Amino acid sequence: MEPLILFIFSGFVSMSVALSAGQLNKLADEDKPAFLQSRNGMVMVIMAGNVGALTLIGSLAYGFRLLEWWIPLSSIFLTFPALSVGITQRMFGNKVNLFIMLPLTLISAGLLYHFW
Repeated sequence: MEPLILFIFSGFVSMSVALSAGQLNKLADEDKPAFLQSRNGMVMVIMAGNVGALTLIGSLAYGFRLLEWWIPLSSIFLTFPALSVGITQRMFGNKVNLFIMLPLTLISAGLLYHFW
């Protein structure tokens, strides 16, 4: 697999999961969805955010190892957050975005491990 494509895919979906989980955790108690009212729901969202953050770190390490240094650096600060907040979170909302991007993050973590 082309390193740039794998880096962009894994970085984008993991950044999207981490940002959505962070936004869901910051909601006031009365604004939280029903699944976040329980302790297990909160733990699941926190763990999803942690998996997203760890996959993002792995994606960055993969990008710095195989690509020019400015590609991962600019992507982490500009491209991934802009696409995540500007497109996917506005289109789907934080809850749906988390549930769509979490399986893709797990797949991208497996792909990073396989192609490392």
